[in-house]
Amino acid sequence: MSDENEPGHGNSPAAWIGAVIMLIGFTAGTFAFWFNQPLLVFVSVGVIVLGVVAGLVAAKLGYGVKGPRYAPKSHS
Repeated sequence: MSDENEPGHGNSPAAWIGAVIMLIGFTAGTFAFWFNQPLLVFVSVGVIVLGVVAGLVAAKLGYGVKGPRYAPKSHS
């Protein structure tokens, strides 16, 4: 498989930003649900949405797989 068709599998700063923010929101929402805090559950859903938006914004700023600010690391 050639490298020019390789999508990168989300291994970019933009993907990591979005994934980490969403993971924090999901974890906080799980604990809020467990401790019966409905307001915090909905806040956590908002944090998950914020993670999606932050990842997309970072990708648009050039930190995505095909962005000009992304420098892939060699795996050799």
